Amino acid sequence: MIDTDDIRASVAAGILSEKQAAGLTALAHSRKGAREGLAPGDEPFELFKGFNEIFIITGLAILAIGWVGLVAAFFTETITNPRDAAITYGLPTAIVIWLLGEYFIWRRRMVGPAIFLSILFAINAGVTLISYFAEPFMLAQEDYTSLPLPLFLSTVAVFVFWLRFRVPFAMAMIALSLFFVAMILAAIQRGTPESPSDLFLLSAGGPFAWITLGLGLAIFAAAMTFDMSDPHRVTRRSANGFWLHVVAAPALVSTLALSLIDTDQMAALVGVLAIFALVAIVIDRRSFLTAAIGYVVALAGTVFGGDGTFTTILILGIILLFLGAFWERIRARLLRMMPGFIPLHRLPPAEI
Repeated sequence: MIDTDDIRASVAAGILSEKQAAGLTALAHSRKGAREGLAPGDEPFELFKGFNEIFIITGLAILAIGWVGLVAAFFTETITNPRDAAITYGLPTAIVIWLLGEYFIWRRRMVGPAIFLSILFAINAGVTLISYFAEPFMLAQEDYTSLPLPLFLSTVAVFVFWLRFRVPFAMAMIALSLFFVAMILAAIQRGTPESPSDLFLLSAGGPFAWITLGLGLAIFAAAMTFDMSDPHRVTRRSANGFWLHVVAAPALVSTLALSLIDTDQMAALVGVLAIFALVAIVIDRRSFLTAAIGYVVALAGTVFGGDGTFTTILILGIILLFLGAFWERIRARLLRMMPGFIPLHRLPPAEI
């Protein structure tokens, strides 16, 4: 094992420059932080580093509730125009959230507060831009033609927030924002879906399920781009991929799986989920498979129901437990069977 003294000796011997040594040291520390305490082959996941972050999140939540209540109780009595309210309250709120991000995200490198501030920034951007650009009278008459622009601008705002602070969770919100924009555009052109299941059923009227499937493929491709740039999963690029997989999986799997459930093709459903399970194992993303099957189970149990559906859910639970117990062994054998054109060097190495 190469330690800090070895790196310093390499600089003294002229093998490494000081810049290279600094970069190597930073990478070593990053790898240790990302993998410390993890079993071989496990998937890094972190929502907060300690209870102090929960303490700060609680303070941020109370601060946000107090500010919203103060605005609703006192300040809105003097401003009745939504555009004036957006400028008067929305912009200062965005600035405050940004400054809090500079301290808790950029300086303190906190994980939980970064996620919470990203959510606050996205909500504030959405409310502010909708208040400024949308037409309330049109919305009251179920005319949503004024919504796509502020929603798209909200997506851009969250993207700018991500560019500054590189919060991986913000990637999930960007993906969800694009989903809402696409759905509203489709609803404006073809009418609103008759039920929530129409968003996923390919047999339903309208383009909603096809949009969901297309966006799922695009988000999955973006997630794989991040993943393949960091196969050892020691940087934020991997975390960006993690959250994009969490969004892509329900869009992809639910559209296909629920369409099969709707037509009672349970055998085909198991086959489709098996293919997605193989993909998840190859790319080594438990999050992808967990989000996919969890979402299918939630919708299948609440929207469709039926004895056959719950039998399938029971089988899926058994399969998940089996994969969780033998994931590394299955993946190692599966990778050995992969054809040569698959860039295995861009995927996490098999650990057994």
